[in-house]
Amino acid sequence: MKKVLILGGGFAGVDAAIHLKKMKYDVTLVSDRDYFYIYPTSIWVPTHKSKFSDVCIDLEKIQAAHKFDLIIDEVSAISAQENRVTLKSGKILDAYDYLIVAMGASKMKPKGVENTLSICGVPEQSLEIRDKLDELVARGHGKIAMGFGGNPKDTSAVRGGPGFELLFNVHNMLKKKGIRKNFELTFFAPMPEPGKRMGPQALKMMDMMFNKLDIKKHFGKKITGFTSEGTTFEDGTTLEADFTMFIPAGDGHQVIKDSDLPTNEAGFVKTNDHSCVVNEDGSLSNVYAVGDIAALEGYDWRAKQGHIAEVMAKNVAHNIKERDKNGTNFKGYHGHLNILCVMDSGNGAAFVYRDEKRAFMFPLPVVGHLLKKGWGSYCRYSKLGKIPRIPGM
Repeated sequence: MKKVLILGGGFAGVDAAIHLKKMKYDVTLVSDRDYFYIYPTSIWVPTHKSKFSDVCIDLEKIQAAHKFDLIIDEVSAISAQENRVTLKSGKILDAYDYLIVAMGASKMKPKGVENTLSICGVPEQSLEIRDKLDELVARGHGKIAMGFGGNPKDTSAVRGGPGFELLFNVHNMLKKKGIRKNFELTFFAPMPEPGKRMGPQALKMMDMMFNKLDIKKHFGKKITGFTSEGTTFEDGTTLEADFTMFIPAGDGHQVIKDSDLPTNEAGFVKTNDHSCVVNEDGSLSNVYAVGDIAALEGYDWRAKQGHIAEVMAKNVAHNIKERDKNGTNFKGYHGHLNILCVMDSGNGAAFVYRDEKRAFMFPLPVVGHLLKKGWGSYCRYSKLGKIPRIPGM
């Protein structure tokens, strides 16, 4: 039985482990935390719609359901040429036939970013955001700014959707408490049209929503840093805020940058369409990269999302099996590239979709919020093997 070592316990890593175990491989998963975090539904933790435990799944329970081996430790070094992975504990893993790298991306670190909190950062920051919002609610007034940044070296490394969702949920929370009029809410981003990758219709609807909800916009000016007073921009102005939530763009993982794996300019692992790292002589290596850690090639509007990570993971499991039987029917991720999300507002949602042929966004009052909550339950129970997976979800 061939052995597969998977680094990373997020959407890509866990799905790869589940699929490969079904194919009878000997699978070991390494994760730096002992739980799987459901990032798409973590937007409700800051507004008390969900508890932190609601968006966490014990990895040992997932492991028990699917029978792969699990190591809770941090990866400190990778040597692809020597077929060796070193863990923070000092343990060396070198008895594997295939390596799947799925540790996610690091985050860019603009000046003063420690003065902000991110809904897409370390999971525990969702609790810190909740506590900061609670302080402002108790005070009864304040200025709240939320935004995201870009990576000029890799335009796919932007994650702005959760920022939109969190701000809409905060608006809804303050409105329910009857104190919305006492708060100034602002969304900011360095690009002139944040959300443009979702398509022109979505961009127009987002603008309408900002105006309807009295959310101010601060777009098109390069961010130079953050202070305790707010966000500073290249023109010398400051967006003052009592609290700033900022989602930095993704950046290459430091372990990858220090490794011998090929990377693009931003530090993401370069692969072919089948997510396999190609050797200098053109041959296929035994290393695959899936999820946010991989350099995503394709359309200008491409974006790294959880469902794309899962497609990559499923394809890699198939490709490894195909390789072992000397087949050539490999599957790639490029044909599956799309943007797909249910953008929640706390009391409804909007369905967003884009691929190479079409782009649209339409509102789902009330039912959209319920659909996203239902997806969260589906994610939990399908990962635990208690309900079957729905194809494409």
